[in-house]
Amino acid sequence: MLQKQWILRDIDHHQALSLGKALSISPITATVLLGRGVVGLEQARRWLSPSDLSGHDPFLLPDMERVVDRIHRAILKGERMCCYGDYDVDGISAVSLFLKFFRQFGAHVVVYIPDRHKEGYGLNEGAVRKLATDGVTVLVTADCGTTSHAEIDLAGRLGMDVIVIDHHQIQGRDLGALALVNPQRVDSQYPFPGLCSGGLAYKVAQAYAMKFGDHEVPVESFRDFVALASIADMVPLQDENRFLVHDGLIRMTEGTRCGIRALKQCVGVEGVCTASTVGFRLAPVINAAGRLAHAKAGVQLLTTESEQEALGLARELELLNNQRRDIEQGIFEEAKDLVERAGEPSAIVVGAQGWHMGVVGIVASRLVERYHRPSVVIAFDGQGVGRGSVRSVPGLDVCEVLEQCRDFLEGFGGHPAAAGLTIREDRLLEFQEKFVGLVNGVTKPGMRVPVLEVDAHVSLTDIHLDLLHELNRLHPFGMGNPEPTFVVKGLRVLEKKTVGHDHLKLVVRQNGSVPFESIGFRMGSLAQTVVSTSQPIDLAFIPELNRWRGLDRVQLRIRDLKVSQ
Repeated sequence: MLQKQWILRDIDHHQALSLGKALSISPITATVLLGRGVVGLEQARRWLSPSDLSGHDPFLLPDMERVVDRIHRAILKGERMCCYGDYDVDGISAVSLFLKFFRQFGAHVVVYIPDRHKEGYGLNEGAVRKLATDGVTVLVTADCGTTSHAEIDLAGRLGMDVIVIDHHQIQGRDLGALALVNPQRVDSQYPFPGLCSGGLAYKVAQAYAMKFGDHEVPVESFRDFVALASIADMVPLQDENRFLVHDGLIRMTEGTRCGIRALKQCVGVEGVCTASTVGFRLAPVINAAGRLAHAKAGVQLLTTESEQEALGLARELELLNNQRRDIEQGIFEEAKDLVERAGEPSAIVVGAQGWHMGVVGIVASRLVERYHRPSVVIAFDGQGVGRGSVRSVPGLDVCEVLEQCRDFLEGFGGHPAAAGLTIREDRLLEFQEKFVGLVNGVTKPGMRVPVLEVDAHVSLTDIHLDLLHELNRLHPFGMGNPEPTFVVKGLRVLEKKTVGHDHLKLVVRQNGSVPFESIGFRMGSLAQTVVSTSQPIDLAFIPELNRWRGLDRVQLRIRDLKVSQ
């Protein structure tokens, strides 16, 4: 595991004391707020208690008026609409929201999600032709479509109006769609560009409800879909996303939707649903549908009204997710061997026939975590066509790099931090050389070392249940609002061992503090840093609640550790 550089956030101590006093919170919690850019008193109050606001005006999003007018006309005339989504959780959630919301108005809506293995990402010619033959006159994309120029042109020639609801980066010429609802548009007046496609689908529903009156089910009831999509797609949990996700998590905790109740039951989730619960327990199970089978099972789970059907679907997806874990681990080990034989270059590009394209994105993320290098992982089929996933490191826009590699690719698209691509196997070596060279040219020395941002230096005597209750008011944690990380120095290690699947477990104490149990998931390699229990260490950690046999106590989740200097 790579040694991280610990960077302490630059916070004014007197400002933290003043903010803490005004809000009746500890200086530590006030320091965390300041580290998130929360400096004003009213802004801080909203962070501590996210208010149930309607959010920004949905009609500030480009083309929104045109979208709701066209959907309304389709409903009145009984036209056949199709919501065409991506096969990840964001796309599945957006499609499910669109389906559930507009069917209550009598809309004739069908769903189409492409097969990841046979059709790949986004719109494709075969699907467009099939939908036209089936009588679809309004085609609404969710989490795809921004770069589908040829397919949208074809849909228009076949008599369909295309509405694109997407948040991916925009490339090239005008899209030619009836509407493009994308906050990345340069002409967008929307004050917050961080909505995922599930959030955008929610804003479409909100706009429709505002303009066309009464609705059987309130728009707010769909915030559980927004929370699921936003957390899984790792958009910033700031601004509007913050209260949408906060409210959505409450609804998921209450189990207001039978599909989510069944999913929680199958994976053993009880009590409060947090962003961590969704990101690590629930979302991967829904994603497994699109990775190993077909994503329509995810849509069925989220939209069914049958408890029995929901439980059967949830069990099916949990089995797929277990299979996914095994496949992912095998490919990761093979990819790791390829990287280490290559001498760990400035960027990683690996691919092979036989790899499962459904897990290449996860493997790429794990390679970035292990080597802190931009990583491309490609699965090639028997015809030499490869579909791959790209994951970046902070400070590097992989879409800009891929744009300069366009000559070697059949297609690509995504975000600065993550993208997908299609490539022929006979172009792999050329692409690899170009990609690595470009990354090497723009990578600054500091970008090669992983950075761990730390909110504050503390003493173990500062870490107690009352502090945890305060910090929990800053939920939901995620992109743009990371879990508070602290550093404590000069710890004595009372116990050290490796448990489970390479997890590091320590029991530590500082001066006269009580002993604290600490756990570092997949950090078994750090055990060698602790040469002996007589040697003091510095620990970077996230404090969390550990409930055992009815008792609550604080546990330290290890982010990194070093020998004390």
